[in-house]
Amino acid sequence: MPRSVRAKVFVVVVCGALAGWVLAASALPAAALTGLVTKSLLDSYAGLPSQLRIPPPAQATRLYANDGKTLITRFYEEDRHVVPLAKIAPVMQQAMVAAEDRRFYQHGGVDLRSVVRAFVSNVQGNQNEQGASTLTMQYVRNVLKSDTDLTPQERINATANTIRRKLQEMRYAQELEKRMSKQEILERYLNIAYFGAGAYGVEAASQRYFAKPASELTLAEAALIAGLVQSPDTDNPIFGDRKAALNRRGYVLDSMVRMRVITPAQAESAKATPLALSPKADQPPNGCTSVPKEHIDWGFFCDYFVQWWTSQPEFGETEAERETTLRRGGYSIITSLDPKVQAVAQRNSLSVYGYDSPRTLPLAVVQPGTGRILAMAVNRNYSLAPGRSNTVNQLIAGGGGVNGYQAGSTFKMFTMLAALESGMKLNTRFNAPARLVTKFPSQGHSSCGGRYCPANANPSWMDGPRTMWTGFGRSVNTYFVWLEQRIGVKRAVDMAKRLGITFRSRSDARLANTNQVHNWGSFTLGVSDSTPLDLANAYATLGAEGMYCKPLPVMSIVDAAGLPAAAAKPACHRAISADVARAATDAARCPVGQQSASGRCDGGTAGPVGGLFGRRPIAGKTGSSEGNATETFVGFTPQLAAAATAANPDNPQDAVGEGVSSAVNAAVAKTLADALRGQPVQRFTPPSSRLTG
Repeated sequence: MPRSVRAKVFVVVVCGALAGWVLAASALPAAALTGLVTKSLLDSYAGLPSQLRIPPPAQATRLYANDGKTLITRFYEEDRHVVPLAKIAPVMQQAMVAAEDRRFYQHGGVDLRSVVRAFVSNVQGNQNEQGASTLTMQYVRNVLKSDTDLTPQERINATANTIRRKLQEMRYAQELEKRMSKQEILERYLNIAYFGAGAYGVEAASQRYFAKPASELTLAEAALIAGLVQSPDTDNPIFGDRKAALNRRGYVLDSMVRMRVITPAQAESAKATPLALSPKADQPPNGCTSVPKEHIDWGFFCDYFVQWWTSQPEFGETEAERETTLRRGGYSIITSLDPKVQAVAQRNSLSVYGYDSPRTLPLAVVQPGTGRILAMAVNRNYSLAPGRSNTVNQLIAGGGGVNGYQAGSTFKMFTMLAALESGMKLNTRFNAPARLVTKFPSQGHSSCGGRYCPANANPSWMDGPRTMWTGFGRSVNTYFVWLEQRIGVKRAVDMAKRLGITFRSRSDARLANTNQVHNWGSFTLGVSDSTPLDLANAYATLGAEGMYCKPLPVMSIVDAAGLPAAAAKPACHRAISADVARAATDAARCPVGQQSASGRCDGGTAGPVGGLFGRRPIAGKTGSSEGNATETFVGFTPQLAAAATAANPDNPQDAVGEGVSSAVNAAVAKTLADALRGQPVQRFTPPSSRLTG
């Protein structure tokens, strides 16, 4: 049946049902008669639910930097920001009622007079000045068609031009009018309606067309926006028909005059007002590829935030539900991203490799004691555009197929921590040879008669009697493999896990999580893939004297109702004792050219780093993978930790070379030094004599 015919049938059915009530008209007030007639009609229609579920409308989630003001991006299915009626200009409220339902304040959800008028107009073949749907009925329709708990077919049925749907709307509208005030219904309608150009709700429409909040709309602007509801896509003045939009504005203004909320003179003045749009050139940002163009490097942090969000049970049972919650929940999220620290980190990453280099320097900065991530930088643009300089691969934190990079001798820290925890002391001495034949089985170039036999990179500087201080400072391979053999590989691997190292590749996971771990003698030399974020956060545990905190990209999360989310709180626990952490930190002063509390350092692989900090203490570790395929540096203080790895993420066979190590060290050190400038100097606590010997 054609839509026009169905519509006529509907009004005929309704008006036919009214015929039996004609005689009562002279005896009852109009309002009472309307309520009585519609109640009788709708109660006679069996099978309709008695209640309407009213889920909150989808709202855009806003993601801010740590200042709570700088917008990183938004996430939404519908660009909407719900505002209370008090923040919508009164003239906008009046224009909306005038445009869609002049008798809104007189009827009880169903306007009998409008139904009769629609019937007469359809019979005569005229164009309706206003349809039979009240503003309340339109609100019901919007709720039903956007309710994600309904099936797709049920949402389609919510807008189908059928008698059943109209009767359902009427019944729901009457029920709503019993439960809500007119002001509440108007507020909800203004926040759910679609106004074209991707704008849902009056606040988004006001920003989209006039770049101002809905509270500041003028009469001419309000009338234009109100007029768009009938044909939001074809009549909107940005992408549609400007003339049609102005004609609808004129209709709304005339309707406001008939309602006596404005004078004819005000209407004429508003009609003469030029259409002064201030539309945004682009659609509002949506997702991580929509971060501000001048801060395109922020996309990698945003990408990690989404990874984090979709792993939080608080926001849904599945990843898909959590992503839907992000895009519909209307959250206001203040992240931990510090734009100043991020700018410093990005500059220092680019000082090593440019955007067009095949090699990268991903760099992460973390706050000890909270796990909050202040910066995630790399010499790439977060973009889907073609070209080497653009990527959306998570080069800094891993995931999505990115396993990370071999971090070399930075993993010696986990062996040292495990040894200290097992009762060994910093002064544990071993006469480190140039090459050490171990008990671990091995084949290939690192094998000596079927046994793993690692060598020192610089024998003349590394060989000889070493302690944890001097072995760590000079990065003596044979000392740490010997130490690992003494305590057992599993202890070192378990320590890495406790400090957040994730084994993302299948081969690493198999070695770390099966009985094969006992023969993984090369583990302490950093042959496992890791990421700058994992490393920075692991070493941040030392800066926090043994308190491990999961990486956290947020400061606060508030939902659309203003309620805070528990997921924003740091998730911390004691991973190692304070004394063990202090002892390892004491040894980590040696690589950077500073001195341990008892003066036991005698050389370091990153000596110039300490000089950048003056009186401020710094600790850290360098790491070179086999053949200098990658170069890594991790640095930390009690306030900040940072890590970076130079690598070719697309070609592991492309060795970055030993020559870049000093630049990597400097990039991390300068990032920390600049980020800490102006902050009070905090010193490391010396370890007890129990662990120094």
